[in-house]
Amino acid sequence: MRNLVDWALTILIAIAAVLVFEAEVAKPYRVPSGSMEPTLHCARPGDDCEAHFSDRVVACELCYRFRSPDRGQIVVFHAPAAAAHACPPGGTFVKRLIGLPGDTVHEDAKGFIWIDGRRLAQPYVATASLQTDTHRGETWHVPAGHYFFVGDNRGNSCDSRVWGAVPRSSLIGPVVARYWPPTRIGFDLP
Repeated sequence: MRNLVDWALTILIAIAAVLVFEAEVAKPYRVPSGSMEPTLHCARPGDDCEAHFSDRVVACELCYRFRSPDRGQIVVFHAPAAAAHACPPGGTFVKRLIGLPGDTVHEDAKGFIWIDGRRLAQPYVATASLQTDTHRGETWHVPAGHYFFVGDNRGNSCDSRVWGAVPRSSLIGPVVARYWPPTRIGFDLP
């Protein structure tokens, strides 16, 4: 009987620890669209999806309590209301942060992004995705307390170029790992 109580108590403590960790530190998310291809995969038969299984990622919810978001991070966030109209169904998005508060973001005639007059290095963007991009020649200003997000698959990404910047309060956290499928497990997100 004592062994049974010990096992039950151990299992309950483990479950409680996992639930607290998930609620306060990190949460799992699924990549629902092809907007982050080839960095993060979505499942076929979705538009521009390369894989048979959607990548599952972990976002660090605690991270932005101690530091500010950095340009280039892949971030999970609650999309603004305008995104639900432009990119149904809206909800939670996973995109790359390229514009910080106060930045001027410009997309040139070839689809490259410029921040305050300097071209942004983007080795994670496939050249082919720039060819179908429809935002060439546009410029956006990122308001104070907001962040500007784009997908790595620029030609198939409904992002801040369409629905605007995202307030800091909507950011959930940076993606810190991929945990599914097993062949793509890793912390090596560019």
